[in-house]
Amino acid sequence: MLVAGNWKMFKGHHQAREFAAQIRRIPAHAQGVDVVVCPPFVSLDATRHGLGDDSGVGVYAQNVHWELEGAFTGEVSAPMLLELGVTGAIVGHSERRQHFGETDETAGLRAEAALEAGLHVIACVGETAAEREAEETEAVLARQLAAIPRHERLVIAYEPVWAIGTGKTATPEIAQEAHAFVKSLHEAPVLYGGSVKPDNAATLLSLPDVDGALVGGASLDFPSFETICRAGAEVA
Repeated sequence: MLVAGNWKMFKGHHQAREFAAQIRRIPAHAQGVDVVVCPPFVSLDATRHGLGDDSGVGVYAQNVHWELEGAFTGEVSAPMLLELGVTGAIVGHSERRQHFGETDETAGLRAEAALEAGLHVIACVGETAAEREAEETEAVLARQLAAIPRHERLVIAYEPVWAIGTGKTATPEIAQEAHAFVKSLHEAPVLYGGSVKPDNAATLLSLPDVDGALVGGASLDFPSFETICRAGAEVA
């Protein structure tokens, strides 16, 4: 069971370090759950120091480039992350696809490079509201998954785009159906991401094909994130 908190563009250096000092206590109360946090690039080092060396909480980046170095302004490479003590990265998040031109191909390249460098990867897939209404969910997921490599350090996050930051959450039936479909095409564990909150975490995490959660807004609040992690521990 993996519970990852995506902080998005929140928590600068000082906030991240203070928050990490709280989060470091979570694993002791959430046995069987691998806890990961994904701060902004500028807060990665502060988060790692706030957690300390023995917290058991992993620190992942929110993105990673596919080249080792080069003229790629605004990007960060896997070796740079590893040098900071970062152990993984998210790739292909729907916000990267929507706002920054991420494609299936570039998401796949990022995943491949990160895995080759030794990082863990959370690769995101999911359909928009229009695609679901057009009954294209399976076609979209199949297309996105085709670009994602197979690897023991790779985890997939199913994030229905229509449920991210909207307060809407896929029903247990929708989530289970989508996760089962993803697993029919890819052998990696599958996290659910899409308005995961303390009041729905237990239901979602208890579904047979849900292997954890990629948590957005609720990961920015310590009591909320701890509650979600504890919910994972109860079904782990």
